[in-house]
Amino acid sequence: MASIRTGRLARWSAAAAVPAGALPALSFPAPALWWFAYVALVPWMLLLRSAPTGRRAALEGWLGGAGFILAVHHWLLPSLHVFLLPVAALLGVLWIPWALLVRRLLGGVPSAGRTGAALVLVPAGWLLSELVRSWQGLGGPWGLLGASQWQVQPALRLASVGGVWLVSLLVVAVNCALVALVAAPGTRAPAVAGATGCAVLTGAVWLWAPAPAVSGGLRVGVVQPGPVAGPDSAERRFDVGERLTRELVGRSADLVVWGESSVGEDLAARPDLARRLAALSSEVGAPLLVNVDARRSDRPGIYKSAVLVGPLGPTGDRYDKMRLVPFGEYVPARALLGWATSVGKAAGEDRIAGAAPVVMDLPAGPDAPAGASGARAGVRVGPLVCFESAFPDMSRRLVRDGADLIVAQSATSTFQESWAPAQHASLAALRAAETGRPVVHATLTGVSAVHGPSGGRVGPVLPTSASTARVYGVPLSGSTTFYARHGDWAVAASLAALAAYGAAVGVRGVRLRRSGGGGGSGALRRPAPEPSSPPARTARG
Repeated sequence: MASIRTGRLARWSAAAAVPAGALPALSFPAPALWWFAYVALVPWMLLLRSAPTGRRAALEGWLGGAGFILAVHHWLLPSLHVFLLPVAALLGVLWIPWALLVRRLLGGVPSAGRTGAALVLVPAGWLLSELVRSWQGLGGPWGLLGASQWQVQPALRLASVGGVWLVSLLVVAVNCALVALVAAPGTRAPAVAGATGCAVLTGAVWLWAPAPAVSGGLRVGVVQPGPVAGPDSAERRFDVGERLTRELVGRSADLVVWGESSVGEDLAARPDLARRLAALSSEVGAPLLVNVDARRSDRPGIYKSAVLVGPLGPTGDRYDKMRLVPFGEYVPARALLGWATSVGKAAGEDRIAGAAPVVMDLPAGPDAPAGASGARAGVRVGPLVCFESAFPDMSRRLVRDGADLIVAQSATSTFQESWAPAQHASLAALRAAETGRPVVHATLTGVSAVHGPSGGRVGPVLPTSASTARVYGVPLSGSTTFYARHGDWAVAASLAALAAYGAAVGVRGVRLRRSGGGGGSGALRRPAPEPSSPPARTARG
């Protein structure tokens, strides 16, 4: 009977890893409890550190990772339906190495050396899972833990130095220090030192890396038509966008931005639409950056493209979306997984990916539309489409190619009543802070938002309930952030630390085998058993 009871408790303990892993989702919009991120991992880590075996820790790491993916991406259910469950199970595997690190370095009664190592290696292990799942084929870098700090200015300043990756490292390090304080009071000194170090690092970056200097401004109109449904939705959406854009006449806009899929026909195949857009540009006195979601007339396939239109028609500047949304815009291994289209809203036909990023020059001087303010002379725009705004490397590449303004055209109408629109809009703050360039996030149905070069919000957001057009005074900056110059050094440092640790463990194992002994001491010692661990934890296997 005792073994049955302990076995049931063990199963319940493993099942607890799923909700424990899901807790960090509350740190992201829409709940946006940013402060919760600094304690959200503690319950999950306490489970992992007390796991009696590595196999149990791996199981709880996998289940917790799956819980995290389900919680952060639950709004994908309309598109993926039941397929979200195997996706979460697959991605949950990425947290197994992190779970093993937590158990090895914080399990039992950790020494000061092991605790100090944990404060470096446990965050690095978490970052490894974020890095791997950031590959586009696995869904991209949505829900990175550091992104939960999008409205915290000190965290955004950290992002300007080490990207969102550095913020993730700091958040996990604080959680790690709290676990050491709660579960191993004897390691109070290194735990307090680690938490203090995080605070000192944030303060030092705040003093050393000043906010980007503003060197001008641009008046950008954002057009958000709002939800439009029905078989003729593409034409009606175009009509609404046209009407709202005319409300900007006389507002001295330098650029007007429409959201993703705002034009449903290829402009070369529909010269009547091209003429309407050209006339609209002339009326408003500003070029239009629209987004065409259509089968191209000059090559096979459907593309999503940012197209710049002036008073004489399309200028020739066109960016074809490079990173497509798995299942939403293409089905990976369609021959094997094509059944997903029958149980959800997966793409019936794959979109075609573009070949290279594009930086567009806004027209100015004698060829500029009548009424232009002149502020856009020499300004260059780097467009992104939809979830491309989640990729730090893409916005950084645009800035290195000379972009003064990043524009993200998006559409989240499929997930209108979920957390997705607010989560997507929040990414603009991270990309702005990382690059030192303002980011305009323009959507069809909300949430649309503008963030300045330091990541702070400019003007009000346009919520999902709004059908409107608004002009924002967007500050420009010529400053270059440390992250824009040096890239993902925080990732490289984390990988180097993990590699050094792995090499040290391997060398130590070889020496022990050669000597025929065991034991040892220091940061690399296996976790000692807890002197008074509950039976439920020691009986399971």
